[in-house]
Amino acid sequence: MEILQAILIIALSFWMVLDQQGFVVVTWFPSIVGLIAGIIMGDIGTAMVIAGTFQLMSLGVANIGGSSVPNYGLATVIGVYVAIRTTHDLEHAKAVALAVGVPVGMLGIQLDVIAKILCTSVTHAAQKAMNAGKYAKMNRILWIGPLIFGLSTALFIIFGDKIVKLILEALPVWFINGLTIAGGLLPIVGIALLMQFMPVKKYLTFLIIGFVVSAYPNMPILEISLLGFAFAYHFFTTKMNEPTATATNGAGQVEEGDDFDE
Repeated sequence: MEILQAILIIALSFWMVLDQQGFVVVTWFPSIVGLIAGIIMGDIGTAMVIAGTFQLMSLGVANIGGSSVPNYGLATVIGVYVAIRTTHDLEHAKAVALAVGVPVGMLGIQLDVIAKILCTSVTHAAQKAMNAGKYAKMNRILWIGPLIFGLSTALFIIFGDKIVKLILEALPVWFINGLTIAGGLLPIVGIALLMQFMPVKKYLTFLIIGFVVSAYPNMPILEISLLGFAFAYHFFTTKMNEPTATATNGAGQVEEGDDFDE
């Protein structure tokens, strides 16, 4: 069973980076690959806690213009894989995942740069074959590109056991405890970052209602999400049924409202 899990995790890491480069069927987001990794490892609850932690860390991080950013998807996959295999305690599992996943995610920057450099040579070789009219050869060469990107993440999981064990053995207990505390604070930081981009002042009423039903009745997140959907649907249908109205300024120009005008 452990061998099958290892094979599936390697396959997931291989597909994840290919999906990121173009297909976008599964996506490389921690919350998605974490769910799949949890299904593979047989512990979805622990996997989603770890995935949620890395998802909050990745907020606002994007590889715009082809830039290389920390690979939090890879960090999630290997974090879930190692944490579930080494412990059954949720808090310790989150600390282990952070201890292993964060260095792996940062190493993913270097792997991504190396993969892009190698793929530049692949592109030139394929172009050379195309200019010579050797289209079959060109197609064979182009398959090397996805292979390089896939191996840039899969190889780390295949040969990363010794590195992971070295990291875990080298870290002192106080550092692991610190990561546990940091993992507990990350959701607060993530929510604060989200609120910076949301029209909080305009919809403060809904925010307070959501906080109350979450903090005091201890409602599960699914019920709160359904309640939020009900509020959003009511607000949307009410706005749709209102007559369209525009205002003009002194110059006779039409002014329109903006939800994000704070």
